[in-house]
Amino acid sequence: MITKNKRLIGIMLTAGLLLLVPFIAMNFSDEVSWSPADFAIAGALLLGTGFLCELVLRKVKTLRYRIAICAAILLALVLVWAELAVGIFGTPFAGS
Repeated sequence: MITKNKRLIGIMLTAGLLLLVPFIAMNFSDEVSWSPADFAIAGALLLGTGFLCELVLRKVKTLRYRIAICAAILLALVLVWAELAVGIFGTPFAGS
């Protein structure tokens, strides 16, 4: 049980540290300009992905299925992130 809670703490810390990268880059570069909504969406995506993978690790018993499901979740994260960042699919979610 303690190991599972350590993973949850690790997921939250990792998401927080990843969100620090654009925050720090905003202060040192004019190329990065994230709004508070961008940080909220990125945080929701990172935490949601982490928690979904944690759920898979807790519920799925077969290693092969764990890897496949977590890989699909991570692929979905990458595709949504790329769409929101640069609009590679041309959906209205990409913004202007």
